[in-house]
Amino acid sequence: MEESDLLKKRKEKIDALKAEGIDLYPNDVNIRNTTEEILSRFSEMSPDQLSQVEEPFSLAGRIMAIRNFGKAAFISLQDRKGRLQGYIHRQILGEAAYQLFKKLDVGDIVMIEGRVFRTKTGELTIEAGRLRLLSKAIRMLPEKWHGLTDIETRYRQRHLDLIVNPRVKEVFQKRSRIIQLIRRFMEERDFLEVETPMMQPRAGGAMARPFKTYHHALGMDLYLRIAPELYLKRLVTGGMERVYEINRNFRNEGISTFHNPEFTMMEFYQAYATYEDLMTMTEELFVFVAQNLLGSLTFTYQDRQIDLTPPWRRVTVKDAIIQACRIEPDVLEDADRAIACARSLHLDIDDRAPLGNVIMAIFEEAAEAHLVQPTFVTHYPVEVSPLSRRNAIDPALTDRFELYICGKEIANAFSELNDPVDQRDRFLMQLKQREAGDDQAHEMDEDYITALEYAMPPTAGEGIGIDRLVMLLTDSASIRDVILFPHMRIKDEGGH
Repeated sequence: MEESDLLKKRKEKIDALKAEGIDLYPNDVNIRNTTEEILSRFSEMSPDQLSQVEEPFSLAGRIMAIRNFGKAAFISLQDRKGRLQGYIHRQILGEAAYQLFKKLDVGDIVMIEGRVFRTKTGELTIEAGRLRLLSKAIRMLPEKWHGLTDIETRYRQRHLDLIVNPRVKEVFQKRSRIIQLIRRFMEERDFLEVETPMMQPRAGGAMARPFKTYHHALGMDLYLRIAPELYLKRLVTGGMERVYEINRNFRNEGISTFHNPEFTMMEFYQAYATYEDLMTMTEELFVFVAQNLLGSLTFTYQDRQIDLTPPWRRVTVKDAIIQACRIEPDVLEDADRAIACARSLHLDIDDRAPLGNVIMAIFEEAAEAHLVQPTFVTHYPVEVSPLSRRNAIDPALTDRFELYICGKEIANAFSELNDPVDQRDRFLMQLKQREAGDDQAHEMDEDYITALEYAMPPTAGEGIGIDRLVMLLTDSASIRDVILFPHMRIKDEGGH
């Protein structure tokens, strides 16, 4: 039958149930047990041992399969913890309840109550002495043998994805667990969790294109935050020396397997620490999460074996380029030669581009993909690091690192720039880049400079991409696989 015919039949059945006075959506049920609880308690018991268990059990969940045998049937019942088989028999259940059962469909949510036993094939099963319909499904679930495989449908209808693809639920359970572990790690190190504004008068703290809105009561433009950085550092200035925020950021940029316009980060700041201290702390955090989540420091991501065992490799931006491109170091010291190198990689580089920007374009094109095992890439050019402290030996570079795993940036950290004069100069440098056409360059923020003038202690800060970390630890190929409701283009009325 066509889907429209099946839907028509289902609606006719619902009308018949209503005519019989059956409540299709009651809300007065109490459930005592879960599938996991029953399986954990009785999975090792023999049929004889189970026959001595007189305790009745009640479960509620969605019918995922029905196998009819005339006067009896088996159903597969799925709740939030898993699946368990239910046995439905006319004599045990009673005629009225059995007639109701015969009118149920896969996808309906029911409650069953009864004793636990083991079938002849050895499967743990609940024998239903009572059955009740809790919520009638109007629409059919995807075809049971093939499940929901269309990627776009899975992302658009996550409720269906969660129902029919058990691994999807496992991914999001692990995501929740990862965030819980991060919070525990930070709390044990005396970090205070805080919240900062998601709507800000200036889009600061990162180099990215923001989303813009308008507040009518205040009569002013506001921006969805691209980062919480400048507010968190105000808190450090105010004496909150160890703070962190698990935050949602918004960047009006492209969508890819590693980018979503709305994403989650953990950003933290520690007074009296350096970026080198944060490298050690990052290793400790990832080890803590992996050990507690996976029980191991080695795992497979997209057919690559990853090993989180410290210490992780450390390499400068320039050395990573030199190794990948096999060029002489002095190529990266001269703007003209660096531009020539970039163009040899088919990069479109403006003749007026600052040397630091050219170096980073070469790095992203030629070196990133080679950084498979955990690698701290250090010493970023000052032109692309407007909030980072200058390196004491080479002021053209900054005390900054990014963590790469499987060729992707997972974290970004640096010793913070706390000199308000230098910070103003950096903002002015960024304004020149904006005037030259770079709409992602940082804006001037006089209020933040004023805060620094009250003296911020020497501080190091870091942002860790939660979505990308979850991707790694759940072997998920796309960021959309770890975000419950990723952004999608709206379908038109024709379904396109």
